[in-house]
Amino acid sequence: MASTGVHDRWAAPARAEEVPLSPSEGITEILERYRILAVVGLSPKPSRPSHGVSAYMRSRGYRVIPVNPAAESILDEHCYASLDGIPEVVEVVVIFRRPEFVPAIVEEAIRVGAKVIWMQEGIRHEQAARRAREAGLVVVEDRCILKEHAKRFLTEGI
Repeated sequence: MASTGVHDRWAAPARAEEVPLSPSEGITEILERYRILAVVGLSPKPSRPSHGVSAYMRSRGYRVIPVNPAAESILDEHCYASLDGIPEVVEVVVIFRRPEFVPAIVEEAIRVGAKVIWMQEGIRHEQAARRAREAGLVVVEDRCILKEHAKRFLTEGI
């Protein structure tokens, strides 16, 4: 069977030299396969994009795990100071932090066995993305997970 470029916990990690999926196919597969999102930089303020995006993803059946060292609870979920502190499986790490923080987040994501790094709109980091891919993670940069989900799975507007 051909590799999809996206792997799950039972398959061997994708290798950097494998042919990647097109961005559209990869995103659809990520959103269909992985349901546990650790949102790094999730704000407790409802007016912030990270809060609205996380609330939307929760309303669509995703498990959202807040990661913010300055908060105890967000969206009625226990908030963790870092990915390393999360005592359960993390599939997708959604990043709402400035690019200079991305390399450290990627290293944590690798340590906890995440499958996907998702950098929200406006966030790119070439070296961190390369490091994540070399470690077998799928990387999405500069895309809003809410918008990508809505484009693929909503028949009505949001």
